[in-house]
Amino acid sequence: MSETKPLAAAPSADRAGAPSSRGFARSLRDNAIGIFPPQAFEQDVVFRKVFGRRQIIVSRPAAIQRILVDNPENYRRTAAGIRILRPLLGRGLLLSRGEDWRHQRRTLAPAFAPRTMPILCGHVARAAAAATASLEAAAAGPVDLLAAMQFLALEIAGASMFSLEMERYGAELRGLIKAYAARLGRPSLLDFMLPPRVPSPRDVLRWRFRRRWLRLIRRIIAARRAQVSTGDAAGTPRDLFDLMSTARDPESGALFPPERLADQVATMIVAGHETTAVALFWSLYLLAGAPLIQERLAAEVAGADLGPGHAAELLPTLAYTRAVVHEALRLYPPAFTLARQALAADTAGGIPIAARTVVLIAPWVLHRHRLLWSAPDTFDPERFMPDAPPPGRFAYLPFGIGPRVCIGAQFALTEATLVLATLVQAFHVERADDLPVTPRAIVTTQPDHPPPFLLRPRRPA
Repeated sequence: MSETKPLAAAPSADRAGAPSSRGFARSLRDNAIGIFPPQAFEQDVVFRKVFGRRQIIVSRPAAIQRILVDNPENYRRTAAGIRILRPLLGRGLLLSRGEDWRHQRRTLAPAFAPRTMPILCGHVARAAAAATASLEAAAAGPVDLLAAMQFLALEIAGASMFSLEMERYGAELRGLIKAYAARLGRPSLLDFMLPPRVPSPRDVLRWRFRRRWLRLIRRIIAARRAQVSTGDAAGTPRDLFDLMSTARDPESGALFPPERLADQVATMIVAGHETTAVALFWSLYLLAGAPLIQERLAAEVAGADLGPGHAAELLPTLAYTRAVVHEALRLYPPAFTLARQALAADTAGGIPIAARTVVLIAPWVLHRHRLLWSAPDTFDPERFMPDAPPPGRFAYLPFGIGPRVCIGAQFALTEATLVLATLVQAFHVERADDLPVTPRAIVTTQPDHPPPFLLRPRRPA
């Protein structure tokens, strides 16, 4: 076990103790972990005002249940969050609402059903083996595992969702996503202060980005359509793209228009690889700092056949590997906060919530909360072993909860578990330097810099 602590300071406060608007905006721009004050990790509700508006940080289980499970229609994404995500995701599943969201969810659900997991395991095993071979060739010197995991997760997403090899598009996709996160994905003060229909100068740049982004997405769609046929001889869809491209509006019976299909493809590519990539990075980072835990994981997978033909049947036996993934998701949740705005007044777990109040349900806070976890800053996969008491239902939310829980949660856990097993079976993972790595939350929870790692082969060359 090892200690790991958040390293970001809370934003500067005004005389009343609430964060100043400029300090809050600066933290969101530079590192959103800084918006959470120390008391948020010790109290189950924190009231404050930001930009003159009421905001509540909620960690009370009964309140979370009310907001995310029992009454989710009363809580929408914030206008600032939509401003930032819309250029990347358009009106795909993550940003849709109401009947539009329900239709999209029903359409996509079959692609993530348990019966599809064996197919996914085959895709993951093949991609993980190829990545391992590539890393073995580069293992003589320091390796950037963040970049390696991003490209690996992108390749898996392309193969499993769109039956495409993503090598042609990987560098351009990653370059655009990285550039967006580095600049336009960072909130500004105007994102919070301007009404939703009034564009800021940054919004203009975001929509210029969107035109370039959509050109790439349409090229990917065109490449997928150029393949021989959709589905097999019996007309059964073979991947997520088949399901999306043949889905019909429940009222008109019309197919998704091209722009909506592009939004769905963009959503699945971004959400389908970005969060898994950072989960894998943080898993490897934590293992590099905890050699005993790494060796226990290596013992679990030693000699196991993780190839495409056996990965699915082997998956249930990887209890400790999966526990390491869960613990990495606890300490470094890719989705660090869920921000919602109340449409109407409500009472959640005894907390009065006025209309227009912004509610923050933050996995970064929940997963390190003093009231919900023992030794919350300690890396301890034992918490998630089958014989351990399960965490509270609303204490661990790496994929959200309720109707809008991440549709790809099991997809992501399966992928991360098999990839981590394959890499640790092949390599001893060590840090190449001892420079501090700070978690930085902007769009997802990323390291402030990609630290170099050393990979020493476990098996003879």
